Amino acid sequence: MFWPMLAIALGFLGIAVLGVLAIKVFVEAQRLGHQVTRTTERINRAAEDLEHAATRLASTGKSLP
Repeated sequence: MFWPMLAIALGFLGIAVLGVLAIKVFVEAQRLGHQVTRTTERINRAAEDLEHAATRLASTGKSLP
């Protein structure tokens, strides 16, 4: 009777550990997703700034040395 109870307890403990690890992975994946979103927005802003600067440079008619 001891061994079946021990097996059930260890099985429950294993499932609990996997649940905790799954929650940690989910939280970190959300953080990574938010960081990717912020980085994408920054890259898009930088690309727009570069496009505006190139447009202004082209409108002045100056060539680069």
